[in-house]
Amino acid sequence: MESALKVNRYAIIDIETTGGSAHHEKIIEIAMQVIEDGQTVNEFQSLINPERSIPPFITRLTGITNEMVQEAPKFYEVAREIIELTEDAVFVAHNVRFDFGFIQEEFKRLGFNYSRKQLCTVYLSKKAFPGLRSYSLGNLIRHFNIEVEARHRAMADVHATSIIFSMILQKQNGHENSKKLLQVAQKNVSLPPAISYEQLEDLPEKTGVYYMTDKDDEVVYVGKSVNIRKRIKQHFHNINPKSNKLYQRVNSIRFEITGSDLVAFLLENEEIKRLQPEINRSARHNSFPYFTYLTENSNGYLVFDIASNTIANRKNRRILSEHASYLAAKSQLSWLREEFRLCSKLMGLDKSEHACFEFRIGKCLGACQGIEAPESYNDRVMEASKNQDRISPANMVLIDEGRNSDEMAVVVVRNGNYFGYGFVGLDVGYLNAEELAENVRKSSFYPDHNSIVKRFLQNPGKIRVLPLAYGTE
Repeated sequence: MESALKVNRYAIIDIETTGGSAHHEKIIEIAMQVIEDGQTVNEFQSLINPERSIPPFITRLTGITNEMVQEAPKFYEVAREIIELTEDAVFVAHNVRFDFGFIQEEFKRLGFNYSRKQLCTVYLSKKAFPGLRSYSLGNLIRHFNIEVEARHRAMADVHATSIIFSMILQKQNGHENSKKLLQVAQKNVSLPPAISYEQLEDLPEKTGVYYMTDKDDEVVYVGKSVNIRKRIKQHFHNINPKSNKLYQRVNSIRFEITGSDLVAFLLENEEIKRLQPEINRSARHNSFPYFTYLTENSNGYLVFDIASNTIANRKNRRILSEHASYLAAKSQLSWLREEFRLCSKLMGLDKSEHACFEFRIGKCLGACQGIEAPESYNDRVMEASKNQDRISPANMVLIDEGRNSDEMAVVVVRNGNYFGYGFVGLDVGYLNAEELAENVRKSSFYPDHNSIVKRFLQNPGKIRVLPLAYGTE
């Protein structure tokens, strides 16, 4: 946990890099000026060995060559100094998302979650000095006649940024109040009275489920996100009925890291059903915008149909399952038609005026022509509806990212239904699907758990799927 932020301590930082993408490029120089109560208390500068070649255009821009960084420390060798110098400080940079993003990514490669409050002098300059044609560092240097020894070298840019930042503080009538600046820079995010910015910054930028509780420790809202801190900030960003309720009710926030987005969806769904939080309202309608339902036509036949997942459409409908897309819902109906010899016309899959194609090839028993009696046809429809939400294949293990780099998440499907999830350490060596499944305990089951699993199976991404040889517990 980070220690308390010092009110007037800033770490003004600039980096030079091999390119523009934090995910693919590396830092080649870092510089920092630490200011406390208006005085410089520390400076740090170092070339960084990026462990790759520096592109020629970067060398032309910065003057930094491959030879200059060959004997320079690698990032991990200066990481501790960066942590210590920026501790208790606000991270300040010109276009802070760039500098902070690169440094955070370098720490992520080391397995460390680097987190600091941030201020962007681009954003603050626009507020303090409106009307300039550009707020690039170069233009601000020219506009204010700031003397710089070597542009596009990290320490020179830090000194220029420091001067601009000092001018911004003076523009604030000399009140070097970081709380005020942070409120401006964070777009007036309004937090509940019991939640501090420090508490918000302590939240992880990881995948998981979060719980918002009131003063009596009752859970009033459950959510999930691939970035818990970012999502919770978003809850308080806009003014709307839900955010107003959260502002009035939330007294504390806790979370559970899952690593796996699939597990986060499953856990969120289970917790909403179990806890029935007051402020959760139709939480999954956005994730599953279509549902299938049963109705009876004028001839007494039960028919399947698909509708948009709105409150109005759900009213007085016999809902069978929810789906992430119209195509997914249609695909499920096609599988049921094939599996239970149903009529594609009565399922809305065949819009022609004549007998369905399956009747012509002997796969439909003629319900669309009145040949098969409603009672006989409806018996198969009811059997199909019981299997509407079942997962295919019926027995499998899904393997996803764990809560940390030393484990994996395991989700088990048995007999066409979601069974449960668990976490297995990577240090156990190779395990087959059956052995992995033995590490998973049974979870509470709700039909929409199957819809969640099926949604991920449609686009599994990094999830690995292994067949399971048996379905019994």
